[in-house]
Amino acid sequence: MTRGAEATLHAFVEGRRTALFHSAYLLCGNRDEAEDLVQTTLVRVVLGARRHGRLENLDAYARKTLVNTFISARRRFWRREQAYGELPDLPGRPVDNDTGLMVRAALAGLAPKQRAVLVLRYWEDLSVAATAELLGMQESTVKSHTARGLAALKAAVREEYV
Repeated sequence: MTRGAEATLHAFVEGRRTALFHSAYLLCGNRDEAEDLVQTTLVRVVLGARRHGRLENLDAYARKTLVNTFISARRRFWRREQAYGELPDLPGRPVDNDTGLMVRAALAGLAPKQRAVLVLRYWEDLSVAATAELLGMQESTVKSHTARGLAALKAAVREEYV
């Protein structure tokens, strides 16, 4: 890779790290997991760009890598179980009624693909077609994931206000 291409790649990583972190945090709901997801994504993007030697549309490639890495991590069996020395205390009702906290908690309760669709559509502001292309699914599937995800979010927010 040429020195100019390396500089472009470095500038991309520095410029998009924060935006990718925000998307990753919405997907994961956990700061540490989001940082790991962004780190893994950026390593894959850099290695992919070096391997293929192409730097066009790095932003879309990074977004797709972020979402695919998130979804594949959620599929792994070992991610579903967590061992604890002692059972954790059950959380009570949230004291803070901040809407952002409520929405993030509701997002965490969605299936990974629904969460990915909602983050891409409403946080990343992608169209249905762009989201479908990025996730490799039909536009109708994106629409149904969006509708079901929004319905679940509305129900969760309504529960909080009751």
